[in-house]
Amino acid sequence: MSPPAAPLSGVRIADFTIHAAGPFGTQLLGQLGAECIKIESKTRLDAFRKPHAVYGRMSAATFDQVSVNKLSVRLNLKAPEAVALAKRLVSISDVAAESFRAGVMSRLGLGFEDLRAVKRDIILLSLSSCGQSGPDSSFAGYAPLFGAWGGLGWMTGYADGPPVEMRHVMDHSAGLHAAVATIAALHQRRRTGKAQHVDLAAREVASAMIGEALVQASAGITPVRTGNGDLVMAPHGVYPTREPDRWLTLAVRGDREWRALACELGGPQAASDPRFATADARRRHREALDATIAGWLSSCDAGATAERLQRAGVCAHVSWSMQDIAGDPHLRARGATVEVSAPGIPPRLAVGAPVRFSKGLGVGIRRLTPALGQDEDYVFGELLGLSSAQRADLQRREVIF
Repeated sequence: MSPPAAPLSGVRIADFTIHAAGPFGTQLLGQLGAECIKIESKTRLDAFRKPHAVYGRMSAATFDQVSVNKLSVRLNLKAPEAVALAKRLVSISDVAAESFRAGVMSRLGLGFEDLRAVKRDIILLSLSSCGQSGPDSSFAGYAPLFGAWGGLGWMTGYADGPPVEMRHVMDHSAGLHAAVATIAALHQRRRTGKAQHVDLAAREVASAMIGEALVQASAGITPVRTGNGDLVMAPHGVYPTREPDRWLTLAVRGDREWRALACELGGPQAASDPRFATADARRRHREALDATIAGWLSSCDAGATAERLQRAGVCAHVSWSMQDIAGDPHLRARGATVEVSAPGIPPRLAVGAPVRFSKGLGVGIRRLTPALGQDEDYVFGELLGLSSAQRADLQRREVIF
């Protein structure tokens, strides 16, 4: 008996996305079972397929984060024949996804109306910095700019320091919104049979996360950066322990948890210190409280202390390094991290699908990152019906390139 099909099995995506945010969104859909065909070209390699010194590495590791399960074909979209082939691919797809600046797809002849002409119920996902309309729609941007534009950068950091740049979290947050919006559009099409253009702006994803800071600003109150602190909870932060660069994260929600923390680390007398006896008092004496906890933890083992506090009902855990994540048996047991291998590539750990279904549906990594143009026999040959001679001619003329 064959295993159950994944939730999005049978959905096909023509994927024109580049860099991180858009490709992360389509990869999530691919991990849920969609067939995702990445359209790319030697004429302008995806920045994440190339060695990427900006991220401190001269190999394409970043590309692996957003490209598992995908198929790859080459199309030089500067050539009209390549655009025509892209339209043929869209005509047998459910979704087209792109992450260029507003207007680029239309200039290529692949705008929403162009695609509707070849597939009347197509879903086009457009993920850009600022959206397809509005005075800033032509602006380009990358992850740090999304957080800066959206206010998250300003709210991140310490009160006496600068705003803190947001990187992958912004790309991945935008990609997650893109995946959810695409699934919603697929559901809407199932009900109505109508096409849908999903317009998602990454900076607006960031703005949607600033919450009460926007409420404060609209009331004339200037929000401040709180570092690792919290406006309500105290103690709330990341504290050093006796081990070098080994930190313990704490979040105390109420007086009972405070008493449990104080008794475990400082003894019963510490729990009754009038400066810290109530939530209001702890907030008012936050600096003294943090210094007291840092003093307690300076002689403690981070992992053992976290376990003690968890048993006492206190929210505490070590701030894990990547080595901790890689070696965690819980993540391995749940398939959140999985070992993958391929011919000529030694086994290595990869991030699996962060979701489980009760019926054991086949979600997750089915294949690794494709080589450029790896799947052209299937896509151009089987799906589009091009003969070997036709493909050779298109390659000679750098249409397939």
